[in-house]
Amino acid sequence: MDTVLRNARVVDGTGGPSYRADVALREGRIAEIRREGEGPRPSAHRTLDATGLALAPGFIDMHAHSDLALLTDPSHEAKAAQGVTLEVVGQDGLSYAPVDDRTLPRIRTQIAGWNGAGRDADFTWRTVGEYLDRLDEGIAVNAAYLVPQGTVRMLAVGWEDRPATDAEIARMQALVAEGLEQGAVGLSSGLTYTPGMYATDAELAALCRVVARYDGYYCPHHRSYGAGALAAYAEMIDVARAAGCALHLAHATLNFEVNKGRAAELLALLDAALAGGADISLDTYPYTPGCTTLAAMLPSWANEGGPEAASARLADDGTAARIRYAMEVEGADGCHGVPVDWETIEISGVARPHLADHVGKSVAASARERGEEPWATARRLLLEDRLGTTILQHVGHEENVRAIMRHRVHTGGSDGILHGAKPHPRAYGTFPHYLGRYVRELGVLSLEEGVAHLTSRPAARLRLPDRGLVRVGNRADLALFDPETVAAGSTFEAPRALPTGIPFVLVDGRFVMKDGRRTDVLAGRSVRRTPAG
Repeated sequence: MDTVLRNARVVDGTGGPSYRADVALREGRIAEIRREGEGPRPSAHRTLDATGLALAPGFIDMHAHSDLALLTDPSHEAKAAQGVTLEVVGQDGLSYAPVDDRTLPRIRTQIAGWNGAGRDADFTWRTVGEYLDRLDEGIAVNAAYLVPQGTVRMLAVGWEDRPATDAEIARMQALVAEGLEQGAVGLSSGLTYTPGMYATDAELAALCRVVARYDGYYCPHHRSYGAGALAAYAEMIDVARAAGCALHLAHATLNFEVNKGRAAELLALLDAALAGGADISLDTYPYTPGCTTLAAMLPSWANEGGPEAASARLADDGTAARIRYAMEVEGADGCHGVPVDWETIEISGVARPHLADHVGKSVAASARERGEEPWATARRLLLEDRLGTTILQHVGHEENVRAIMRHRVHTGGSDGILHGAKPHPRAYGTFPHYLGRYVRELGVLSLEEGVAHLTSRPAARLRLPDRGLVRVGNRADLALFDPETVAAGSTFEAPRALPTGIPFVLVDGRFVMKDGRRTDVLAGRSVRRTPAG
C-alpha cells in the first residue's frame, strides 16, 4: 500500500453509524478497509495515526464561484483547507465557456464582482472542453463544470430582452450539447441576471431536454428569492418536469421579511414533487446573509444590452431616477421583487482601490458619512467601480436555514465568492461551519447525517459512483477532521481566516493538506461527465 490511515473513526458518507478502522490507499484509490479487530492490519510505505480524527469522503461543494481562482491561484487553500476535494463551477448561468471574441470581454466585465477582472488569466480557451483542459494542467481540488445558460444566450441571441427565435433556440441547444459532450455535468441558469433572465420557460425547457438526453442536471438560480420565491421554485419544478430533466435548486434559501418562517411551505412543495417522481436535490450555505454584485440588484431593463448599456443608463439622470424608483418603491426584479433596504446592503468588495473606504459598511451608513441619500452613494459606486462592486445582503432567516438543511435531498454549497476585500465568510468556512456549528453545537444534524449531506448526496447528483463514500475501489479523496474542534475560522470581520480541526486532506490519495498546512500538491483535475454512447 502507498498509505495507511490507522485508527480512524470512519464516517463513510452513507449516513450509517461510524466505525473504527484502518484505511489503506494505493494508486489514488481506497484499496482496503480493515475494521477494528477484524484481522491483520494493512502495512504501507507511509502510515498516519488518525486516532481522534474522523475520516470522511472529501466534501463536495455543489455551488462554487472558483472559475478563475482555480487557474490564477491553483493552490486554492480557501477550499482545500475546508476538506473540499471537488467543487462545481459554471454557476448561475454566467461563466467563461463557451465564449467567442465578442462575448468574452462582456462576460469578464459582468462577473468581475464575482471573480475579479482575471488579469492573471490568459483566456486562451473558448470552448467548455478547452477550459476543462486548462484545469487538467493541475489544481488543488477537482472541479466539475455546468454549461452556463446566460453565456450561451449571449452567443446565440445577444443581450436583448426578447424571446429567442426557433433558429436561436436550436443554436443554444447545439452549444449545450457540445458542452455536455466535452464533459460538463449539466446546465446552470441565473434567472435574476441578464441575459439569462430573458429566457422563457419554453426556451429553458428546450435546453433542459438536451441536458436530460445526456443524463445531466439543471441547476437554476431561479427568478426570485424574495416576494415571488415559492412561485419561482414551483416554476423550476415545472420546467424540469416538462423536459424530463433532473433538477438541482441552487442556494435554495427563502430570504427577506416576506419569507420569514416559510421554509415548511417550500419543503412541502418539494415533497409533493418528489412523491410524484421528480428527481430533485438542492444546496444551501449555513449562513443567513447572501452575496452578489450591486449591479445584479438593478431592474432587468436597466441591464439590457450588457454592462456598457447599463452604465450609460446609470449616467443619465432621468433614467437613473427611473432605476431608483424601481428599486426603492416598486421592488425591482433584480431585488427579488422587494423594495431595497439600503441598511441591509453591505459593501464587501470594490474593483477600484480609491473606493476601498466603502468596504465593510452598509450603503446607508456610507451615505450618511457623505451627507447624501443612499441611492446617490449606490449610483456613484456602480459608475466609478464599473459595476464591479460586491455586496452582502443581510436578509436571511436562521429558522429557514435550519429547516431546509434537514431535508433528505439537501447538499452543501458555499456559493463562495473569493474576490473582494471583505468576502462572505462562507467562501472560506462553509464546510467546517456545517460540522462545527450545526452538527456539534446545535445538533441540527448528527455527524453521520452531516457528512452524508456533504459527500454521498452530491456525488449521487453528479453521477459519480466512485466518489462520495469511503468504500474499497473509490477515489481516495478524503478529509480527516476532529469532530470536537472542527470550526470555521472565517467570520464577517475576518473572512479569510482558515478553519481549525481539519489537519489532513487528500486528493487522489495525495496530501493537499498535511498537519493543517497546504502542501505543494496539485492533484486535482476536471471531473467530466462520461460522453453519451
